[in-house]
Amino acid sequence: MKILDVLSHDAICADLQAHDKKGILGELAAPVADIIGINGDELVRVLMERERLGSTGIGGGIGIPHGKLKSLQNLVLGFGISRTGVNFESMDGKPTHIFFLLLTPENSTGLHLKVLARISRILKNELFKEKLLAASTTEEIHAIIEEEDQEF
Repeated sequence: MKILDVLSHDAICADLQAHDKKGILGELAAPVADIIGINGDELVRVLMERERLGSTGIGGGIGIPHGKLKSLQNLVLGFGISRTGVNFESMDGKPTHIFFLLLTPENSTGLHLKVLARISRILKNELFKEKLLAASTTEEIHAIIEEEDQEF
């Protein structure tokens, strides 16, 4: 599965403005909520519940907030970049800049883990992360992810 198979162009946020975890989740969730037709506040609530179990800030400037929704039929991704970085309670204690938001149907554990592994694998590529951080538009980000998608 390629990232762009489940990441809509409309769900890419090139310049997240929030300065805290809940604000970032709200910005990431808004376009995804519109795409899947649910209330954005409800989506943020689901994501914050997951964050209470442990931060999805994995370190290295990366956050992969995720959650499961009963009403969801297919996996959906969102993406965003915080230029200033935000305290996402990451394992390494450093600011988080790159976010992949992952939403899956409630009973899709295998697919959920497969996509998490794919995202984690591509984010180990430092050049890819540098290109993402240097991109200033949604179109540039889309093209960078598309290029990386071709590698796998």
